[in-house]
Amino acid sequence: MPRKGPALRREVPVDPIYKSVLVTQLTNKILERGKRTIAERIVYTALEQVEQKTGTDPVANLKRALENVRPELEVKSRRVGGTTYQVRWRFVLVAPLHWLSAG
Repeated sequence: MPRKGPALRREVPVDPIYKSVLVTQLTNKILERGKRTIAERIVYTALEQVEQKTGTDPVANLKRALENVRPELEVKSRRVGGTTYQVRWRFVLVAPLHWLSAG
């Protein structure tokens, strides 16, 4: 922990084209070696192809895909005494985004 207190969380900026934070998070996941324009081109062409094939909003399809990939309940192991319990853990959107961008 830093001496001056905890670090402030930075807000994720909204994507300029689709006006969605989710698209920015996906772009950041695909980002490699700081090549933001290449990552944006990959995400935008993928979303355009989704829009052409389905004829619906690509951001809504992305949200639905994340809902399908995301686990229903995320648990973490806690050891109390000699027994290990599975305890509910907070929901994190990072893991499903990683799974979606990797596969």
